[in-house]
Amino acid sequence: MLTPAEIVRELDRYIVGQDRAKRAVAIALRNRWRRQKLSPELRDEVAPKNIIMIGPTGVGKTEVARRLAKLAQAPFIKVEASKYTEVGYVGRDVESMIRDLTELSVTMVKAEVMAGVRERAEQMAEDRVLDLLLPGRFEDVGPDASRDATREKLRVQLREGRLDDRMVELETQGQSVPMVEVLSGQGMEQMGIDIKEMLSNIMPSKTRRRRVRVNEARRLLIQEEGHKLVDMDEVVTQAVARVQDSGIVFLDELDKIAGREGGHGPDVSRQGVQRDLLPIVEGSAVTTKYGVVKTDHVLFIAAGAFHVAKPSDLIPELQGRFPIRVELDPLTRGDFVRILTEPRNALIRQYVELLATEGVSLSFTDDAVDAVAELAIRVNEGTENIGARRLYTIMEKLLEQISFDAPGLPGKTITIDAGYVHERLRDIVRDQDVSRYIL
Repeated sequence: MLTPAEIVRELDRYIVGQDRAKRAVAIALRNRWRRQKLSPELRDEVAPKNIIMIGPTGVGKTEVARRLAKLAQAPFIKVEASKYTEVGYVGRDVESMIRDLTELSVTMVKAEVMAGVRERAEQMAEDRVLDLLLPGRFEDVGPDASRDATREKLRVQLREGRLDDRMVELETQGQSVPMVEVLSGQGMEQMGIDIKEMLSNIMPSKTRRRRVRVNEARRLLIQEEGHKLVDMDEVVTQAVARVQDSGIVFLDELDKIAGREGGHGPDVSRQGVQRDLLPIVEGSAVTTKYGVVKTDHVLFIAAGAFHVAKPSDLIPELQGRFPIRVELDPLTRGDFVRILTEPRNALIRQYVELLATEGVSLSFTDDAVDAVAELAIRVNEGTENIGARRLYTIMEKLLEQISFDAPGLPGKTITIDAGYVHERLRDIVRDQDVSRYIL
């Protein structure tokens, strides 16, 4: 388990700035490890310290939470608070976020178990492929010794890839489950899932023969044998435990439901969504198709711009369940330069590697990077401030012609300087009306 300092260093590899937010989530993640070291009676009493990240769009709120979950190898789901409605309105109910999180956890644990049994599954799939090859090609092989020798020769050829393009007939199983449409509403989503699950158990599985290449047959059989080796009961047990002990829910757009009662239209349900959300955040038992999942120790990281509403506009009970408030800093010109060049997934590096696949060598001078950052700041100030996302639109427009012509330019070296940046984007940046639609 990483220390808070190590967590921050890992986040620094992908996210520029926002040190306060990084420290807050690093401590929250480390506290989970600390909690596991406590005695059982005290462990249940330690509640997660949920976080509200406050800042404009495009400053890194989602990226901080997503990278944190990846570091922790924890079940993680990002949801928008604005898509939920209170009881009595048509829309998604708040419990569906826990059901979705559990589904993701089952998929994650199953993939890990499948990776653990892959070697054994490959051996079993290899034997099945040989069974498919041998009867079709060597029906009159003769005695068993000769047959075994032939089989081993085929095994060597199969491993060397010399049989990949040979065609074989393969039996595959699939279930025909009729489409079931359930009207959306409170609890109806889970009902639809349960009906499909029930029908899949009732409907007989159908077997059909397919003619495929050996390499494709091997892939399908590895998957099939892997599924046979996985104990789904154990997978579900582990997945539910992982959700309960280390699940992370990133609740975006919290400010959209922070309005007080007294309006009309969709505003009427805002406080109702908060009331429905409260027991999930406080700790409750949610029924899923994998059993009951308790949310007492799920970490909730909420985020919002809070331009109009304020965190104090949330109902007091919900405010109390998010004790840590972190304000993220607006991005500066220097931050934009760093975002373009420093992170492991830096935007300039992405474009350089993409064009390298066409044999085009692309490079940026320092003054070109400064020019792109300067233009991004100017457009954000003159139109809507969308933070670092502005860099994506500017870079795409800047390299549009080069990307289009790249297949016809193999072996060519292209250097982007400040002059090229201003030439390509001068007219668009100057005209604010055009900027609103293009950048």
